[in-house]
Amino acid sequence: MRLASRFVVASLPLALPLLFSACSPNRPADTANAPANAPGANTPAATTPASGPMKVALLVAGPISDAGWNASAYEGLQAIKKKYGAEVTTQQTKSPGEFEGAFRDFAQRGYQLVFAHGNEYGDAAVRVAKAYPKTVFAISSGGVSAPNVVSMVFDLGQATYLCGELGALMSKTGKLGCVGGVEIPSVKSTFISFEGGAKAAKPSTKVSNVYIGNWEDQSAGKQATVALINSGADFIFHNADQAGLGVIQAIRENKAKGVYGFGSNKNQNSLAPEVILASAVLDVPKAFLTVADEVKTGTVKGGPQYLGMKEGVVSLAWNEALKSRIPAAVLKRVQADEAAIVAGKLVNIPRGTL
Repeated sequence: MRLASRFVVASLPLALPLLFSACSPNRPADTANAPANAPGANTPAATTPASGPMKVALLVAGPISDAGWNASAYEGLQAIKKKYGAEVTTQQTKSPGEFEGAFRDFAQRGYQLVFAHGNEYGDAAVRVAKAYPKTVFAISSGGVSAPNVVSMVFDLGQATYLCGELGALMSKTGKLGCVGGVEIPSVKSTFISFEGGAKAAKPSTKVSNVYIGNWEDQSAGKQATVALINSGADFIFHNADQAGLGVIQAIRENKAKGVYGFGSNKNQNSLAPEVILASAVLDVPKAFLTVADEVKTGTVKGGPQYLGMKEGVVSLAWNEALKSRIPAAVLKRVQADEAAIVAGKLVNIPRGTL
């Protein structure tokens, strides 16, 4: 989902234990594995049903202790391990210069499937994939296509639209805020949808967006949130990975001012159940398992896979502990729109590039 993404972070009490392990150093390119005539995108990749234990790798650009984006990818990897008894490994990349080397390393070591959790990995995957047709590269929030490159396109904006609608209908100031890590298309699109939902509910609502320029700095996330609150915003949405924990902390500390927030990517309601009304959730494990199933059976196809609420990959997780604070008419309206999105009947949601 990210470009210029996710690196290392100081921990807060909210953060989860760091659980990832690094893969072995990069190796020289294996020119003997070059393809002959690769098929076009959206046709079956040059793979056969996987026999024996699958080997599946995951690349992330930030710590899997973020309770959000990267943590969900790690859970997806573990779900594949549980279902197939797969051999799995995780590597945190520190910079874009490491992408190609990591891809090549895993392909040379016989990994049938390599997940790269962020759209920043897309171009490198396409370049490497040509030389390794027996490896499938799956890019989260990707925008690329190749015979053995799958782009999982998550429409999280369907859920953030509902968050914006809920915030606008409950706001006492008419001001909402969004805190992002880095201003990239897939994050910006969730903010566009959030504002779209807010203005659909109340056209006069003002939404301010702030990007802190990284995914790890919880202090910066907290400071940006405090600034938004001081300017009048009383409902805050974040899409900032580990830095988002700082956003949640700031919202919690300003509870007395009537400030509420929304979780992002994972169900984060339990991180601050007294102030998070709902979370815009991606079921990344379900998406990962879908691709793994296709690799296992030899039916995987390159190109985009669009995944939203209708497909059961995106959802709005309500915080049951706070539902009583939502006016009945507001809850009824938002839930009606939620049902319409799931049914494919509400399709005019503003969004940027997914």
